[in-house]
Amino acid sequence: MQVRDRQHRLHWRMTIAISLLVGAFAGLVAALCGVGGGIIMVPAFVLFLGLTQKSAVATSLAAIAATAIVASIKNNANAFVEWRIAIPAALASVIVAWFAADALKRLSNQNLQIIFAVLLISVGVHTLWSALRTGA
Repeated sequence: MQVRDRQHRLHWRMTIAISLLVGAFAGLVAALCGVGGGIIMVPAFVLFLGLTQKSAVATSLAAIAATAIVASIKNNANAFVEWRIAIPAALASVIVAWFAADALKRLSNQNLQIIFAVLLISVGVHTLWSALRTGA
């Protein structure tokens, strides 16, 4: 029984350590790139912590809420936030997210992974193309 308890504690500590590392990297990427951290957290939670795609998405959103608030406060203090855009975008996002969270139950983990991958590739290609085209 002691060995099992020790293994459980070690597993729990590793889970916390990996979660902290993923969170720190996601916070960096979110603050610098504005991607919300989900681009980092979702795949990391699936690959390193064994979460299903659905749990990884939901866990990432819960973790990112605090990141977004803190970064928004700091970015507002630095006069970077365009509130006339942020407020309506947030309103629309919150409304759609409320209903889309229910769709998460109906989609398979495999379909969610495909949607996520297509989104990442599409955004990545578009961003790269724009940067190369404009020389930015």
